[in-house]
Amino acid sequence: MDIQDFLIQGEGREEDKKEAWSFFQQAYEHQMKGELEEAVNLYKRSINSHPTAEAYTFLGWTYSFMGKLDEAIEECRHAISVDPEFGNPYNDIGAYLIEKEQFDEAIPWFEKAMQAKRYESPAFPHLNLGRVYERKGQWEQAIECYKKALALNPNYALAKRALGRLISMLN
Repeated sequence: MDIQDFLIQGEGREEDKKEAWSFFQQAYEHQMKGELEEAVNLYKRSINSHPTAEAYTFLGWTYSFMGKLDEAIEECRHAISVDPEFGNPYNDIGAYLIEKEQFDEAIPWFEKAMQAKRYESPAFPHLNLGRVYERKGQWEQAIECYKKALALNPNYALAKRALGRLISMLN
């Protein structure tokens, strides 16, 4: 995402959008350094300046790093309410549900992510759905999901490893 994508989202003053973008960038930098409390504060400031699906999703991602999965899911729900076409929060909710070992509950979230119109990494929900099917012992469905992930992104290393591991396990 770049500033242009961020600035065109929703109604609001340009100054607020630019301030939100600045807070978002700072939050991301802190998040990548492992400074999670500071990242949370800055994502919240970004949202207060100009709420975006990205800021809510990344706030959720930060909460997930802190082990706060319920809070992460709630922030993703906020992201969806801001932009239902943004695929990341659907996938993220599914991933958090996998972490909570709620496999059946995760499936519809990955399916929604696959249908999203705005998603830069459409291979992710296919891989994650494959992980669910693998955990449930549904090997053929898992293999199909991994293959779909690779069709969307032939260089997706996690999907390559998952597919290879599962095929070799079944041989």
